[in-house]
Amino acid sequence: MPPSVAVVTDSTASLPADLAARHGIVVVPLQVVVGADAFDEGSPEATPARVADALREFRPVSTSRPAPAVFLDAYRAAAAAGATDVVSVHLSGEMSGTFESAQLAARDARAEGVRVVCVDSRQVGVATGYATLTAAEVAAAGGSAEEVAEAARQRAADSSSYFYVDTLEYLRRGGRIGAAAALLGGALAVKPLLTIEDGTVSSLERVRTSSRALARLADLAVAAAGDRPVDVCVAHLASPERAAALTEQLAERLADQLHGGSEGDRVWCAEIGAVLGAHVGPGMLAVCVAPRPVPATRPAR
Repeated sequence: MPPSVAVVTDSTASLPADLAARHGIVVVPLQVVVGADAFDEGSPEATPARVADALREFRPVSTSRPAPAVFLDAYRAAAAAGATDVVSVHLSGEMSGTFESAQLAARDARAEGVRVVCVDSRQVGVATGYATLTAAEVAAAGGSAEEVAEAARQRAADSSSYFYVDTLEYLRRGGRIGAAAALLGGALAVKPLLTIEDGTVSSLERVRTSSRALARLADLAVAAAGDRPVDVCVAHLASPERAAALTEQLAERLADQLHGGSEGDRVWCAEIGAVLGAHVGPGMLAVCVAPRPVPATRPAR
Protein backbone atom coordinates (compact mmCIF):
# COMPACT_ATOMS: atom_id res chain seq x y z
CA MET A 1 0.00 0.00 0.00
CA PRO A 2 1.51 3.38 -1.00
CA PRO A 3 2.13 6.04 1.67
CA SER A 4 -0.74 8.44 2.31
CA VAL A 5 1.70 11.35 1.80
CA ALA A 6 3.15 11.64 -1.71
CA VAL A 7 6.53 13.30 -2.22
CA VAL A 8 7.26 15.52 -5.23
CA THR A 9 10.48 17.29 -6.16
CA ASP A 10 12.06 18.90 -9.21
CA SER A 11 14.80 17.68 -11.52
CA THR A 12 17.53 19.85 -9.97
CA ALA A 13 17.41 17.53 -6.94
CA SER A 14 19.66 15.33 -9.09
CA LEU A 15 18.05 12.03 -8.12
CA PRO A 16 18.72 9.13 -10.49
CA ALA A 17 15.47 7.96 -12.04
CA ASP A 18 15.71 4.47 -10.53
CA LEU A 19 16.38 5.84 -7.03
CA ALA A 20 13.41 8.25 -7.26
CA ALA A 21 11.17 5.44 -8.53
CA ARG A 22 12.29 3.10 -5.74
CA HIS A 23 11.19 5.67 -3.17
CA GLY A 24 8.01 6.64 -5.00
CA ILE A 25 9.20 10.21 -5.60
CA VAL A 26 7.63 12.19 -8.43
CA VAL A 27 10.16 14.39 -10.26
CA VAL A 28 8.95 17.45 -12.19
CA PRO A 29 11.48 18.61 -14.81
CA LEU A 30 12.82 22.10 -15.33
CA GLN A 31 13.77 23.05 -18.87
CA VAL A 32 17.10 23.92 -20.42
CA VAL A 33 17.08 26.20 -23.47
CA VAL A 34 19.95 25.91 -25.96
CA GLY A 35 19.66 28.49 -28.71
CA ALA A 36 16.00 28.41 -29.74
CA ASP A 37 15.38 24.85 -28.53
CA ALA A 38 13.86 24.02 -25.15
CA PHE A 39 14.15 20.55 -23.60
CA ASP A 40 12.89 18.97 -20.40
CA GLU A 41 15.72 18.05 -18.07
CA GLY A 42 16.12 14.30 -18.10
CA SER A 43 15.14 13.96 -21.75
CA PRO A 44 17.66 12.49 -24.21
CA GLU A 45 18.18 15.93 -25.74
CA ALA A 46 18.99 17.74 -22.48
CA THR A 47 22.35 16.20 -21.68
CA PRO A 48 25.11 17.77 -19.59
CA ALA A 49 27.48 17.29 -22.53
CA ARG A 50 25.22 19.28 -24.83
CA VAL A 51 25.09 22.15 -22.35
CA ALA A 52 28.84 22.07 -21.75
CA ASP A 53 29.53 22.19 -25.51
CA ALA A 54 27.10 25.07 -26.01
CA LEU A 55 28.70 27.08 -23.21
CA ARG A 56 32.19 26.51 -24.61
CA GLU A 57 30.98 27.65 -28.03
CA PHE A 58 29.31 30.77 -26.55
CA ARG A 59 25.87 29.70 -27.77
CA PRO A 60 22.95 31.06 -25.71
CA VAL A 61 21.99 28.74 -22.85
CA SER A 62 19.27 29.47 -20.32
CA THR A 63 16.89 27.60 -18.06
CA SER A 64 13.19 27.74 -17.31
CA ARG A 65 11.14 26.75 -14.28
CA PRO A 66 8.15 24.40 -14.60
CA ALA A 67 4.83 26.14 -15.14
CA PRO A 68 2.39 25.91 -12.19
CA ALA A 69 0.13 23.78 -14.40
CA VAL A 70 2.83 21.10 -14.59
CA PHE A 71 3.04 20.89 -10.80
CA LEU A 72 -0.75 20.89 -10.54
CA ASP A 73 -0.91 17.88 -12.84
CA ALA A 74 1.61 16.07 -10.61
CA TYR A 75 -0.41 16.87 -7.48
CA ARG A 76 -3.65 15.74 -9.10
CA ALA A 77 -2.03 12.47 -10.19
CA ALA A 78 -0.76 11.83 -6.65
CA ALA A 79 -4.24 12.36 -5.25
CA ALA A 80 -5.76 10.13 -7.92
CA ALA A 81 -3.27 7.41 -6.91
CA GLY A 82 -4.54 7.55 -3.33
CA ALA A 83 -2.41 10.18 -1.56
CA THR A 84 -4.24 12.24 1.05
CA ASP A 85 -1.51 14.89 1.13
CA VAL A 86 1.47 15.95 -0.98
CA VAL A 87 4.83 17.33 0.20
CA SER A 88 6.67 19.16 -2.57
CA VAL A 89 10.40 19.73 -1.94
CA HIS A 90 12.38 22.13 -4.15
CA LEU A 91 15.58 24.03 -4.72
CA SER A 92 16.08 27.39 -3.05
CA GLY A 93 13.47 30.00 -3.87
CA GLU A 94 16.30 32.54 -3.83
CA MET A 95 17.85 30.81 -6.84
CA SER A 96 14.85 29.87 -8.97
CA GLY A 97 11.16 30.55 -9.47
CA THR A 98 10.47 26.81 -9.21
CA PHE A 99 9.35 27.03 -5.58
CA GLU A 100 6.98 29.87 -6.47
CA SER A 101 5.48 27.75 -9.26
CA ALA A 102 4.94 24.94 -6.77
CA GLN A 103 3.23 27.32 -4.34
CA LEU A 104 0.90 28.63 -7.03
CA ALA A 105 0.00 25.08 -8.02
CA ALA A 106 -0.54 24.16 -4.36
CA ARG A 107 -3.08 26.98 -4.03
CA ASP A 108 -5.01 25.71 -7.05
CA ALA A 109 -4.77 22.11 -5.80
CA ARG A 110 -6.19 23.16 -2.44
CA ALA A 111 -9.22 24.60 -4.23
CA GLU A 112 -9.73 21.11 -5.70
CA GLY A 113 -9.43 19.41 -2.31
CA VAL A 114 -5.77 18.33 -2.61
CA ARG A 115 -3.59 19.48 0.29
CA VAL A 116 0.01 20.32 -0.68
CA VAL A 117 2.80 21.41 1.67
CA CYS A 118 5.65 23.13 -0.22
CA VAL A 119 9.18 23.01 1.19
CA ASP A 120 11.91 25.45 0.15
CA SER A 121 15.05 23.42 0.83
CA ARG A 122 17.24 26.56 0.75
CA GLN A 123 19.68 24.26 -1.04
CA VAL A 124 20.65 23.41 -4.62
CA GLY A 125 21.38 20.10 -6.29
CA VAL A 126 21.80 16.85 -4.43
CA ALA A 127 21.36 18.50 -1.01
CA THR A 128 17.76 18.99 -2.10
CA GLY A 129 17.81 15.38 -3.29
CA TYR A 130 18.91 14.05 0.08
CA ALA A 131 16.18 16.13 1.77
CA THR A 132 13.64 14.63 -0.62
CA LEU A 133 14.83 11.07 0.06
CA THR A 134 14.45 11.66 3.79
CA ALA A 135 10.96 13.03 3.21
CA ALA A 136 10.07 9.87 1.29
CA GLU A 137 11.45 7.66 4.07
CA VAL A 138 9.35 9.44 6.69
CA ALA A 139 6.29 9.22 4.44
CA ALA A 140 6.86 5.49 3.94
CA ALA A 141 7.06 5.07 7.73
CA GLY A 142 3.60 6.61 8.06
CA GLY A 143 4.55 10.18 8.91
CA SER A 144 2.07 13.01 8.56
CA ALA A 145 2.52 15.73 5.94
CA GLU A 146 3.90 18.04 8.64
CA GLU A 147 6.39 15.42 9.80
CA VAL A 148 7.47 14.67 6.24
CA ALA A 149 7.96 18.37 5.46
CA GLU A 150 9.88 19.02 8.67
CA ALA A 151 12.16 16.05 8.02
CA ALA A 152 13.00 17.48 4.60
CA ARG A 153 13.69 20.94 6.01
CA GLN A 154 15.94 19.56 8.74
CA ARG A 155 17.95 17.32 6.41
CA ALA A 156 18.50 20.24 4.04
CA ALA A 157 19.50 22.57 6.88
CA ASP A 158 22.02 20.02 8.17
CA SER A 159 23.62 19.54 4.75
CA SER A 160 26.68 21.37 3.44
CA SER A 161 27.42 22.08 -0.23
CA TYR A 162 30.77 23.28 -1.55
CA PHE A 163 31.79 23.79 -5.15
CA TYR A 164 34.58 24.97 -7.36
CA VAL A 165 34.17 26.66 -10.75
CA ASP A 166 36.78 27.43 -13.37
CA THR A 167 35.18 30.84 -13.86
CA LEU A 168 32.41 32.87 -12.24
CA GLU A 169 31.23 34.08 -15.65
CA TYR A 170 28.46 31.50 -16.03
CA LEU A 171 27.04 32.29 -12.60
CA ARG A 172 27.16 35.98 -13.49
CA ARG A 173 25.32 35.42 -16.78
CA GLY A 174 22.53 33.59 -15.01
CA GLY A 175 22.22 36.25 -12.32
CA ARG A 176 23.34 33.86 -9.56
CA ILE A 177 26.32 35.97 -8.53
CA GLY A 178 27.01 39.68 -8.84
CA ALA A 179 29.03 41.19 -11.67
CA ALA A 180 31.49 42.73 -9.20
CA ALA A 181 32.25 39.34 -7.65
CA ALA A 182 32.73 37.79 -11.08
CA LEU A 183 35.06 40.58 -12.14
CA LEU A 184 37.09 40.27 -8.95
CA GLY A 185 37.58 36.54 -9.46
CA GLY A 186 38.76 37.01 -13.02
CA ALA A 187 41.04 39.94 -12.22
CA LEU A 188 42.94 37.98 -9.60
CA ALA A 189 43.15 34.84 -11.75
CA VAL A 190 41.99 32.78 -8.78
CA LYS A 191 39.93 29.64 -8.52
CA PRO A 192 36.84 30.43 -6.45
CA LEU A 193 35.42 28.05 -3.87
CA LEU A 194 31.76 28.70 -3.20
CA THR A 195 29.05 27.44 -0.87
CA ILE A 196 25.30 27.66 -0.48
CA GLU A 197 24.44 29.88 2.46
CA ASP A 198 20.87 30.77 3.39
CA GLY A 199 19.67 29.74 -0.04
CA THR A 200 22.15 31.70 -2.14
CA VAL A 201 25.63 31.27 -3.63
CA SER A 202 28.23 32.65 -1.25
CA SER A 203 31.97 33.08 -1.68
CA LEU A 204 33.94 30.85 0.66
CA GLU A 205 37.59 31.33 -0.28
CA ARG A 206 39.93 31.61 -3.26
CA VAL A 207 42.79 29.35 -4.23
CA ARG A 208 45.40 29.64 -6.96
CA THR A 209 45.22 26.24 -8.65
CA SER A 210 42.63 23.62 -9.48
CA SER A 211 44.64 20.97 -7.60
CA ARG A 212 44.53 23.12 -4.49
CA ALA A 213 40.79 23.57 -4.98
CA LEU A 214 40.30 19.80 -5.07
CA ALA A 215 42.30 19.37 -1.87
CA ARG A 216 40.30 22.10 -0.12
CA LEU A 217 36.99 20.57 -1.19
CA ALA A 218 38.09 17.30 0.40
CA ASP A 219 39.12 19.05 3.63
CA LEU A 220 35.87 21.02 3.79
CA ALA A 221 33.80 17.88 3.27
CA VAL A 222 35.64 15.97 6.00
CA ALA A 223 35.23 18.89 8.40
CA ALA A 224 31.51 19.14 7.60
CA ALA A 225 31.05 15.42 8.26
CA GLY A 226 32.70 15.53 11.64
CA ASP A 227 32.24 12.14 13.28
CA ARG A 228 28.65 11.61 12.13
CA PRO A 229 27.21 9.05 9.70
CA VAL A 230 26.82 10.87 6.39
CA ASP A 231 25.73 10.60 2.80
CA VAL A 232 28.25 12.18 0.41
CA CYS A 233 27.96 13.08 -3.25
CA VAL A 234 30.58 14.42 -5.64
CA ALA A 235 29.18 16.16 -8.72
CA HIS A 236 30.88 17.64 -11.76
CA LEU A 237 30.31 19.06 -15.22
CA ALA A 238 32.70 17.79 -17.90
CA SER A 239 35.37 17.06 -15.29
CA PRO A 240 35.24 13.27 -14.69
CA GLU A 241 38.91 12.82 -13.81
CA ARG A 242 38.91 15.41 -11.04
CA ALA A 243 35.57 14.10 -9.77
CA ALA A 244 36.95 10.56 -9.62
CA ALA A 245 40.02 11.75 -7.72
CA LEU A 246 37.90 13.63 -5.16
CA THR A 247 35.55 10.65 -4.81
CA GLU A 248 38.48 8.34 -4.09
CA GLN A 249 39.87 10.71 -1.46
CA LEU A 250 36.55 11.06 0.34
CA ALA A 251 35.76 7.35 0.18
CA GLU A 252 39.02 6.69 2.02
CA ARG A 253 38.82 9.54 4.52
CA LEU A 254 35.13 9.02 5.39
CA ALA A 255 34.99 5.22 5.13
CA ASP A 256 33.80 4.71 8.71
CA GLN A 257 30.92 7.16 8.28
CA LEU A 258 29.49 5.99 4.95
CA HIS A 259 28.08 2.64 6.10
CA GLY A 260 24.40 2.12 5.28
CA GLY A 261 23.81 5.33 3.35
CA SER A 262 21.40 6.03 0.50
CA GLU A 263 23.94 4.86 -2.07
CA GLY A 264 25.48 2.12 0.04
CA ASP A 265 28.94 2.20 1.58
CA ARG A 266 30.41 4.60 -0.94
CA VAL A 267 30.60 8.18 -2.12
CA TRP A 268 28.02 8.82 -4.81
CA CYS A 269 29.64 10.42 -7.90
CA ALA A 270 27.62 11.81 -10.82
CA GLU A 271 27.66 14.43 -13.53
CA ILE A 272 25.46 17.40 -12.70
CA GLY A 273 22.22 17.85 -14.64
CA ALA A 274 21.81 20.14 -17.62
CA VAL A 275 19.89 22.86 -15.76
CA LEU A 276 22.39 23.40 -12.95
CA GLY A 277 25.24 22.83 -15.41
CA ALA A 278 24.03 25.80 -17.46
CA HIS A 279 24.75 28.08 -14.49
CA VAL A 280 28.13 26.77 -13.35
CA GLY A 281 29.89 25.85 -16.60
CA PRO A 282 32.35 23.13 -17.63
CA GLY A 283 34.95 22.20 -15.05
CA MET A 284 32.66 22.62 -12.06
CA LEU A 285 33.36 20.27 -9.17
CA ALA A 286 31.12 20.02 -6.11
CA VAL A 287 30.68 18.00 -2.96
CA CYS A 288 27.62 17.68 -0.75
CA VAL A 289 27.78 16.26 2.78
CA ALA A 290 24.44 15.33 4.32
CA PRO A 291 24.50 14.00 7.90
CA ARG A 292 21.92 11.24 8.23
CA PRO A 293 18.91 11.68 10.48
CA VAL A 294 18.99 9.56 13.61
CA PRO A 295 16.75 7.74 13.31
CA ALA A 296 15.73 8.30 9.66
CA THR A 297 12.17 7.17 10.39
CA ARG A 298 8.95 8.64 11.63
CA PRO A 299 9.64 10.89 14.65
CA ALA A 300 8.35 9.66 18.00
CA ARG A 301 5.10 11.25 19.10
